[in-house]
Amino acid sequence: MCGIYGVLGQTRHPERGLAAIRRRGPDQAGRWFDGEAAIWLGHRRLSIIDISQTGAQPMHSPDGRYVMVYNGEVYNYRELKSELEAAGERFAGTSDTEVVLRLFQREGRAALTRLNGIFALAIWDRAESRLTLARDPMGVKPIYLARTADGGIAFASEIKALVRAGDVTPTLNNSAALHHLGFLWSPGRQTIMAGVDKLLPGEFLEIELGREPRIETYADPSLPDPKAPRIASVDDAISAVRSGVEEAVKRQLVADVPLGSFLSGGLDSSAIATFASRHRDGPGALQCFSIEIATGDLGSEGFADDLGYARRVADHLGVDLHIVQAGTDMCDRLREMVYFLDEPTADLAALNTLLISELARANGMTVLLSGSGGDDIFTGYRRHFALSQENYWGWLPRAARAGLRAGSSLLPKDRPFARRVAKAFQYADSDADERLISYFYWIDPDHAARLLHADRRGGFGAAAMAAPMRETLARIPAGASPLERMLYLECRHFLTDHNLNYADKMGMAASIEIRVPLIDLDLVRLAGRLPDAIKQRGRVGKWVFKRAMEGLLPDDVIYRPKTGFGVPLRQWIVGPLDPLVREALSPAKVAARGLFDADEIARLIDANRVGRIDASYTILSMLCLEIWCQQFIDGDFAVDPDIDAHRDAPVSNTECERA
Repeated sequence: MCGIYGVLGQTRHPERGLAAIRRRGPDQAGRWFDGEAAIWLGHRRLSIIDISQTGAQPMHSPDGRYVMVYNGEVYNYRELKSELEAAGERFAGTSDTEVVLRLFQREGRAALTRLNGIFALAIWDRAESRLTLARDPMGVKPIYLARTADGGIAFASEIKALVRAGDVTPTLNNSAALHHLGFLWSPGRQTIMAGVDKLLPGEFLEIELGREPRIETYADPSLPDPKAPRIASVDDAISAVRSGVEEAVKRQLVADVPLGSFLSGGLDSSAIATFASRHRDGPGALQCFSIEIATGDLGSEGFADDLGYARRVADHLGVDLHIVQAGTDMCDRLREMVYFLDEPTADLAALNTLLISELARANGMTVLLSGSGGDDIFTGYRRHFALSQENYWGWLPRAARAGLRAGSSLLPKDRPFARRVAKAFQYADSDADERLISYFYWIDPDHAARLLHADRRGGFGAAAMAAPMRETLARIPAGASPLERMLYLECRHFLTDHNLNYADKMGMAASIEIRVPLIDLDLVRLAGRLPDAIKQRGRVGKWVFKRAMEGLLPDDVIYRPKTGFGVPLRQWIVGPLDPLVREALSPAKVAARGLFDADEIARLIDANRVGRIDASYTILSMLCLEIWCQQFIDGDFAVDPDIDAHRDAPVSNTECERA
């Protein structure tokens, strides 16, 4: 895993951009440029497969036509390499990078459809003066884009690289700020930085200097296909899921460096550890990593103490379990979290990932396997059960559904169950698509818009909040079930824009590659062929996955209640985080920034402190937005004190190679 940065067109400080992502690749830095063609390609290397110089980048095709920088891993590269060798290709090394480049040399962008992996790449065609960018089909690896003044494009693995290189003028995107208040993340192409977009999962972009880019989707494996044949037999489905998960884990064990695994004690990470311990090469036991939150009442916030289950699974499998202790001192790292994330994502689970990644790195790991994605392809979130319950009331007339909404709004907000019931019926009288989207809201869209300063609202509200999600739903063919439609939203947005984003950024902040076997492309396609009834069966989510793991894990681990990967935020926001809230969101600071409506903010914070409402995540979102503005708009990079020491200095013996 690595970091990439490059520019086609005018560039000001490319070395600063490359230095800004040095944590993604501490092993080596490389760059190549062609002044006449106005192309600059940079790469930070975290050596994982073929750690010799034959895997260094930027990498050139044998005929000199193509130059590539690449961030990621392609898990089927060995099969592809054998095929290419049979066709007469000869390779200098053993890296997947070389295989990807040779395949592109032969097949052009059609090669992208043959890659099973996680990647973001840039390939310069010297013969056609054309740049191709691409992102993996599930969006595990990010790539950000900004247009240059002369009609070119700058791209990077992280937004901070574009900022530090001078490729964008730091400006807040008001629409994305609304989305961060409503969802805690920004769905779709937009980012919080005006002028910076994401390349979406499964997309490629082609551009020649001075021309408009061409963007197309080459793969969308989670898109529902109502015409695809379903696996009718339950026994066949259980068997297929077991073998599919096992093969995905086995495929993703490829590495020339130490590899470990997250282990929370939940089904997903436990299944990963099961098959990783069975198939890994090397001496000793699989090294697993977990976290213990040593303060606060997790149960009152809908979380459970995972550590007992993690220890039980570790004993059952015979793996080594390393545990990082954490508590309210995590709050001291909030500014780091925002900086590493590039976006003001209001979820302290990101800090859990950072702490575990740092522990793994300190124990010699370079790669960790994660259980992310199981809930997004097999079901598992509470909203999937809530959606199934619409069968009992969704058919009611709108007036009756409005009564459900009004009645549920009177429930107390200080208990998890009451909060969930109120949320389930908050949009009961909306249309079906709006109800589907509303399951992802943390705050009512109109209320979110009122929190913004009047000068920034711009007519924002429910329609603007839901727009990216509606665009996603519009791509789904007719005949897909409500659950299939929701799972597509999960994969395209909650998974990609939130969970995978923070996994990538927090892992890379510790120079750890995080892999996600449960969204291996073959497994995603398999999940799409499973009937709804064996994914969500009554209150049991991931039913078919749970059945598949019977006999391999203890039943009390398999069938334990679903819990989040979080911290007691509702207690912390009025406790250890309260001084920072009072300072950063004070009336004076709010007025000076001009982002929020000072009166609305004050009322919201006061109501939350006395327990009249539960606005903890909204307050954290506002806090993260202010911290982000301090860092990315005001230029306060105090959390990265040595960044300027690296901005123009050579970072390895790999010199800048000229065309």
